[in-house]
Amino acid sequence: MLAGGRSSRFGTDKAAAPYRGRSLLDHARDLCELWTDATIVVGRPGGAPDLPGPHLGPLGGIAGALDHAVRHGFTSVLTIGCDMPNLPADLLKSLLRRSPSYCVDAPVVGHWPAALAPALLDHIATSTRRSVQGWARAIGALPIASPAPLANINTPADLMAL
Repeated sequence: MLAGGRSSRFGTDKAAAPYRGRSLLDHARDLCELWTDATIVVGRPGGAPDLPGPHLGPLGGIAGALDHAVRHGFTSVLTIGCDMPNLPADLLKSLLRRSPSYCVDAPVVGHWPAALAPALLDHIATSTRRSVQGWARAIGALPIASPAPLANINTPADLMAL
């Protein structure tokens, strides 16, 4: 799963922001393709929808990815954001060893069992908090620290600093 990511701080679609001659989304997609059997972009035209609807933040994207996985016979989902083009390989290896697990430094980066799709939709419907880390703790996901600092692109200045 890749998050679609729009940001007014960019004044346009953040996923389309150029980095090393290609969009952030293209970099994120390439990264996922190294570690997964299939890649789906969530929350963008042509991809899977956020669930149960738009504007729910990362939990809606994860719910959309889990639903897509269930409907297509996948047992788990690796999630990243489109605004994190340089995730350490050691972090992804650690996440993929156990499901559920998540990166404590960037909770949207995680490995989730597809079977949790209904539980996440229930959590979204009943919880007032939309925290990925809160949900991860509630399901007993293993917290994993990144072995290196993570770049999270939220502004044009963040992108220029890479």
